[in-house]
Amino acid sequence: MTHIVVLGSTNMDLVTYVEKAPQLGETVTGREFRTIPGGKGANQAIAAARAGATVSMIGAVGHDAFGTRLRSTLEQSGVTTDHLRTVEGPSGTAHIVVDDEGGNAIVVVPGANATVDHLAPGDEALIASADTLLLQLEIPLAAVLAGARAARAHGVRTILTPAPARPLPPELLAATDLLVPNEHEATTLTGRTDPFEAGTALLDSVPQVVITLGAAGSLRLTRDAGPLAIPAPPVTAVDSTGAGDTFVGALAVALGEERPIREALTWAAAAAALSVQKEGASASMPYRPEIEARYTS
Repeated sequence: MTHIVVLGSTNMDLVTYVEKAPQLGETVTGREFRTIPGGKGANQAIAAARAGATVSMIGAVGHDAFGTRLRSTLEQSGVTTDHLRTVEGPSGTAHIVVDDEGGNAIVVVPGANATVDHLAPGDEALIASADTLLLQLEIPLAAVLAGARAARAHGVRTILTPAPARPLPPELLAATDLLVPNEHEATTLTGRTDPFEAGTALLDSVPQVVITLGAAGSLRLTRDAGPLAIPAPPVTAVDSTGAGDTFVGALAVALGEERPIREALTWAAAAAALSVQKEGASASMPYRPEIEARYTS
């Protein structure tokens, strides 16, 4: 069984469901409100664990009820939380508006995640024991870079989701084996609106890029092979929150199992398609038997 370590954020998602998202200065009436455990790091950890990997989480939660629930949710999904520290103050939160088309707008308040600015004792050894390290950008960049350095030093595959998108230091990109932005993040990083052009530009910094394109699927580009476009299964989206994290978590599992790249991307697309058919981020992530059934159907 492949071993994946996730260094990243845990947030409580405060989700409001509306017919249409408000414009600036506008007030609308929502039909439902939920608190759902999330955060890009925790989401990817849960997605990978449900997809069949052994998963360990490095990060922080606050000394509050949200922190207790976030830890419990990870553990219930099979994620090991020995390196998920509890700190004084509030846990991270994400304030999410989901419209009837399944689209979303998100404001993240870091909370405890802001304290994850370095590797704690034992974190590097845990990373060294993994097949893959998953990274995102909802914790301080110093910790992301430290994690990538540790992975590179120990020969561990590093997959980076550059979200929220921001300029990235060359050293981080040099320590990244696979970059997985969505099309908007790829544009932010390169200034190119065409996914192929953006991905090609990113290959100057990383050896392999997979750009997720929502309902249009994904595009894989690498320095030593031609482009590979994988369609997304046709589904009716209810809530796209966490779909990208589901894709990355499942892709990490498939790559860890040494599946061919076309199969790995198709399998990850099946997982993401299942996730958008349910509400919530971590709550919508499918288990391995569901992914296998959707992949083979």
